[in-house]
Amino acid sequence: MSGIAGLNRKHNFVLFVRDADVVGAALRQALAEAPPEERPGLERALALVESTAAATEAGLRSRWVHSRWAAVGFTGDITSVAAVRALRKAEPKLSLLAAVQLQKEAVAHPE
Repeated sequence: MSGIAGLNRKHNFVLFVRDADVVGAALRQALAEAPPEERPGLERALALVESTAAATEAGLRSRWVHSRWAAVGFTGDITSVAAVRALRKAEPKLSLLAAVQLQKEAVAHPE
């Protein structure tokens, strides 16, 4: 995920659209109809989708924050003010309040 659509200084929420159930259903259907040589790859893909679907929203937001820190090369202490600055550098439209809230979730849900 490269950014948060619609996020600005007036809207401090992060919304994740999760359609893993739709993707999982499509993979299950493909697996049911697949020839034997395609089954291992489809089984692995289905397992990945199911494990991703099990992630919590807080975990997803934490993963997103870590990816944003990585995008700007931040490798310091994630509990620091510098981490909040780095997050806002990666996502300039993020308000200070939203950045601090996201930082707290990333600290609570380390990768």
